[in-house]
Amino acid sequence: MDLILFGPPGAGKGTQAQFLVETYGVPQVSTGDMLRAAVKAGTPLGVKAQEIMARGGLVSDDIVLGIVAERLAQDDCSSGFVLDGFPRTIPQADALDGILKQAGRAIDHVVSLEVDSEEIVKRLSGRRSCPSCGKGYHVVFDAPVKADVCDVCGTGLVQRADDQEDTVRNRLLVYEQQTAPLKEYYQSKQILCSIPGIGPIAEIQQRIAAALEK
Repeated sequence: MDLILFGPPGAGKGTQAQFLVETYGVPQVSTGDMLRAAVKAGTPLGVKAQEIMARGGLVSDDIVLGIVAERLAQDDCSSGFVLDGFPRTIPQADALDGILKQAGRAIDHVVSLEVDSEEIVKRLSGRRSCPSCGKGYHVVFDAPVKADVCDVCGTGLVQRADDQEDTVRNRLLVYEQQTAPLKEYYQSKQILCSIPGIGPIAEIQQRIAAALEK
């Protein structure tokens, strides 16, 4: 089963991606992982990507698509994959369709985890971590015994810069701008599965499984 997984930051995409991997026996494939693997392996495209990233530039669509094509052609993807973080634009989606078509394949389903923006802000802006031992907390869902102090080592807790409310809202805005056209694109192909991402993890997994089994 060839799947694409969408979800805003904080929607639980990582947890549900692992569920899909375990349930369908296919690998999770992310653009970040693919780029790092290509660079580490020293492939021609990996070398090009490394040169661009070393200069602080953005890797072009041509290089990313080439690395995607290489990754999806590997043996562990022969029975399917969960594509995470790609495509991000309509041209990328069109190009992905072309890559798969050449292999006699096509995206079967696009799973989109839907979570209200205010819920995302609450989830992410409430996260805290201990800079000493690394233990994580949440001011609402998993608060320390003493406010802003680690239960384990007594160190003052910190909030990551990208978890600050203004930053979270900006990340959500960028996500919506990027994915809204893609949702319409895949809706027109009748392969978009919009899944409510609120509730117990197992319940969300049941929603995903039921949608895919249809």
